[in-house]
Amino acid sequence: MVLTQRSHVRRPTLEDVARQSGVSKSTVSRVINGEARVRAEVVDRVRQVISELGYVPNQGARQLVTHRTNAVAVVAAQPENRLFIDPFFDLLLRGVRRELALHGAQAVLLFLEDPDDYPRVADYLGGGHVDGAILFSLRPGDRLAEMIDRLGLPAVFGGRPLLRDGDPVRPGQAHVDGDNRGGARLAVQHLVSVGRRRIATVAGPYDQENSAADRLAGYRDVLRDAGPHLVERADYTRQGGADAMAALLDRAPDLDAVFVASDLMASGALQTLRERGRRVPEDVAVVGFDDLTSIAETTEPPLTTVHQDIEEMGRLMARLLFAREDAPDTSPDGSPDGSPGGSPDGPSVIVPTRLVRRASA
Repeated sequence: MVLTQRSHVRRPTLEDVARQSGVSKSTVSRVINGEARVRAEVVDRVRQVISELGYVPNQGARQLVTHRTNAVAVVAAQPENRLFIDPFFDLLLRGVRRELALHGAQAVLLFLEDPDDYPRVADYLGGGHVDGAILFSLRPGDRLAEMIDRLGLPAVFGGRPLLRDGDPVRPGQAHVDGDNRGGARLAVQHLVSVGRRRIATVAGPYDQENSAADRLAGYRDVLRDAGPHLVERADYTRQGGADAMAALLDRAPDLDAVFVASDLMASGALQTLRERGRRVPEDVAVVGFDDLTSIAETTEPPLTTVHQDIEEMGRLMARLLFAREDAPDTSPDGSPDGSPGGSPDGPSVIVPTRLVRRASA
């Protein structure tokens, strides 16, 4: 067998781009690194030459100069198998990835499934492999939040993180969340407005980040006298919702409505109601939360639910992370450049919610 040697093709260099553009190498470097101190017409000319020559920057050299890896850790405190079957996380990760791509960065997905994962993840985050971290599904008191503080790594949390139950967010811990409490109020107020009087709820788990607590608080804002027998916890899965609905029907067979804290659980609740011979919405009205159209539009009947823009939440998490990386300092309240908390550049962003009416309530 005869092997033919591939001829060596010389790769274009930074010097080639500078010479053909009629500018210095430092100017080309500023254009490549996106610095603002270059006139627009020069930027256009340099980019055109880069395209014509097929120049590819030396990433190793760029990292030495910019001290950036162009990688962001996305840390999920979820079992890997659940993450990839839950459409909520699929939408969230899609938003994160699309925003990272706009900044020329890529996501490195890390999982926290058991206690042995913590030192491994902490070592990776502190090893200079990533420019920042996006973390979601952390539980109250999760020690990774403290690890992030010690590492000094720019980070954004999906959901409002707590140190322990009832503790406030640490100053400077940026987060993106939906208006969970307000959305839950919308759901329960709607059920009241259509004449329902025995309204139960399937809440999220105790150990979940604050979305579960906030959605249960929104339910109780409207129904202050609802007894504990009308509240059942589940684990944000379809089977969890089915089992919780069965428990509620056993305890309160005369219930006429249920607010379920996620669409995935609501699909399970609808299955149980069907098996128990309860008509929806005639006998029991059902409202979910998230507006995952792959679920809400395909249940029988289609699900009335609370909409939050999950993909946009992912985008905002990545956008807020880059704002924190680029900020030269933080204000006393933890906001980059003193930005207010309600803006995408502040320490927190709360995404509004709205009710989407379909046939289930």
